[in-house]
Amino acid sequence: MSGPFANLRVVEVGELASAPYASKLLADLGADVIKVERPGVGDRARRRGPYPKNQPHPEKSGLFLYLNANKRGITLDIFQPQGMQLLERLTADADVLIHNLPPPEMDRAGLSYDRLRANNPRLVMTSITPYGLSGPYRDRAAEELTLWSQGGLTYLNGAGPDTREIPPLKAFGQQAGYQGGVHGAVATAGALMAQLRDNEGQHLDVSVYEVCASQLELTYVYWPYGQRVASRLGAKPVQPLEALECKDGLIFLCCVEDHQWNAFVELMGHPAWTDEELFRGRGRRTANWDAGRLFVQEWLNEQTVQDLYHKAQARRIPFAPVSTMGDLLNSEHLNARGFFVEIRHPEAGACKYPGPLFQMSRTPWELRRPAPTLGQHNREIFVDKLKLSDSEMAQLKDKGVI
Repeated sequence: MSGPFANLRVVEVGELASAPYASKLLADLGADVIKVERPGVGDRARRRGPYPKNQPHPEKSGLFLYLNANKRGITLDIFQPQGMQLLERLTADADVLIHNLPPPEMDRAGLSYDRLRANNPRLVMTSITPYGLSGPYRDRAAEELTLWSQGGLTYLNGAGPDTREIPPLKAFGQQAGYQGGVHGAVATAGALMAQLRDNEGQHLDVSVYEVCASQLELTYVYWPYGQRVASRLGAKPVQPLEALECKDGLIFLCCVEDHQWNAFVELMGHPAWTDEELFRGRGRRTANWDAGRLFVQEWLNEQTVQDLYHKAQARRIPFAPVSTMGDLLNSEHLNARGFFVEIRHPEAGACKYPGPLFQMSRTPWELRRPAPTLGQHNREIFVDKLKLSDSEMAQLKDKGVI
C-alpha cells in the first residue's frame, strides 16, 4: 500500500451512506478498513440497488459496491454480549471506529467511547448520528427524507412562499448521508492529527441534522436583511438565471451582468425585441423576464446544448449544460482525468464507478479490492487476527453472533 493512510486501521459499523462513505474516503487513501455487517442480512445498502438488469441480489447492489470497495468485510451481531466483546477486541489495536448507529441503538448495544477507550486510549471514535449525541432530538429516529427536510434543504429546494403549488423537493438518493460522511471523514482526519500530537484519541459527535443546516449558504440572513425567504424557484434578484430547453436538452443561462447580456444578444443575432425599453438594463430585464423568457425560449428551440455552450463560453457568457447521468459517464473531461474506474466484482461483474475525487502527486488514490461479499473475511479476521478456534467460530455462528 502506498496511500497516505496506509498504516491506518479502521473499524466501520455502518449502513447505507454516512459511515460507509466516511470510511470509504479513508480506505481509498490506503486505510485498512474492516466493515462490520449484521449476520445474515448485512448492510441495508445491499437491498437498495441499482442492480444489473434490475434483478435484486444482495451481492450486486451498485450502491453497496461503490461505498464499500477497498474494505474487508465481516459479520458480527454487536447487540449480543459476545458480539460486543469481539468488537472491543477488534478496536483494541485500531486507530479509528466509525459508526452510524443512532443513540438508542448505541445504548442497546452498550457501545460507548468510555468502554472502548479503556482498552485503547488512542482510539478515535466517530459517531455519525441523525441529531447528535445530545439535545432534545437525541433519541429520535430519522431517515434521509427526514433529515433533508428538517435541515431546511427541501424548503430551499422548493418553490417558495409565492408559488406554493410546487412543493419542497428532496434531491435523489442519500445526499444527507453522503454529506454526513464527508464531514465525518474530515473530522476523523483532524482527530488523527491531534492523536499524533497528543498520543490520545477522542470521541467525535457528527450530527447530520447540523450538517444539512450548515449548507444553506447565506439563506439565514435573507430574512433579517431583506424579509425574504430563499427558494429554488422564488423570485431571482436578477435575470436571466435559470435552466431552459434547447432542442436536445437543458442549458443553464446565466447572464446577469450587462456585458454578459449584451454578448448574448450578439450571439442571438441582435433580435429586434432586445431593443425594447422593457429589456434595457438589469432592473427592467428582471422585472419583465416573463416576457423575455418567451423570446429567448423561441430562439433556444433551434439550438443544440453543446453548440450553444461552446459559443457562449467563447464570448465569456457563463452558460452550462445541464448534464444527464449519461452525459457525465461519457464526459470527455472526466474520462481524461481518470475520474471513472472499472470495479470487477466476483458476483456483480464489471462496472464503472467514480474513482479518485482529487489528484495526489506522491500518494495517489488506489483501487485495491472490490466490496466484500457478506462475511467474506470472517475467517481472516476472527481466526487469523483474533485467534478464535474453529470450535469457537462454530459456536458463535450457531448463536447468530457471526
